[in-house]
Amino acid sequence: MQVAISDFTIGASEARGVAVIVDVFRASTLQCYAFGQGAERVFPVAEVELARQFKAVNPDWLLVGERHARKLPGFDHGNSPAEIAQLDLTGSTVVHTTHAGTQGLCGAVDARVVLSAALVNATATARYVRSLQPAQVTIVRMGHEARERSAEDDVCAEWLAALLAGNPYDTAGIAARLRAAPSAQKFFDPACDWAPQADFDHCLALDRFGFALRLEGRETASPYLVARSPTA
Repeated sequence: MQVAISDFTIGASEARGVAVIVDVFRASTLQCYAFGQGAERVFPVAEVELARQFKAVNPDWLLVGERHARKLPGFDHGNSPAEIAQLDLTGSTVVHTTHAGTQGLCGAVDARVVLSAALVNATATARYVRSLQPAQVTIVRMGHEARERSAEDDVCAEWLAALLAGNPYDTAGIAARLRAAPSAQKFFDPACDWAPQADFDHCLALDRFGFALRLEGRETASPYLVARSPTA
């Protein structure tokens, strides 16, 4: 298995084999919590207007998303994992658009399989990738607004690469390392009410979920994420 690490939307567009899209703060993490709360599927959408069109045709679907980390006007929820973790989403459909994570999922058009991963489902994702026995894996770090590297996505990519290679990785220091990261400071600033400290805690719940998130229906105009067990 050949494992490569790349960045941003360009990295997603160039990904081959199995593409693992990483956006720890917060898109990939939120998607995991949505499925943890019972969601049936999540539509990752690149364009805000397309997300609104989904909602207009399907008013019972949940519209979730952000630009520049802030909740979009008229949306049901912003990009807060802690907020989503309080909901009962049993059987629901979520439409999700963000500045970075969903852009990567929508842009990985030449990969054979596309997955969404974060610290909360890293081990399950690695197990699922290994079960596919791929020749090539591309881990794509989406970073801050898909234009700037971020410590949390670097850490997640490092851990995933170690898991795929069967190498040890010291997870004990992750929380302290990321708490000091520039990208995490918004969670500890009371003025940033759109990024509560609870989001940081939810994003740092290592391996909380035992499933991988795979993009299905890619032969259609509207692919969607579903949860898959590591051996599915």
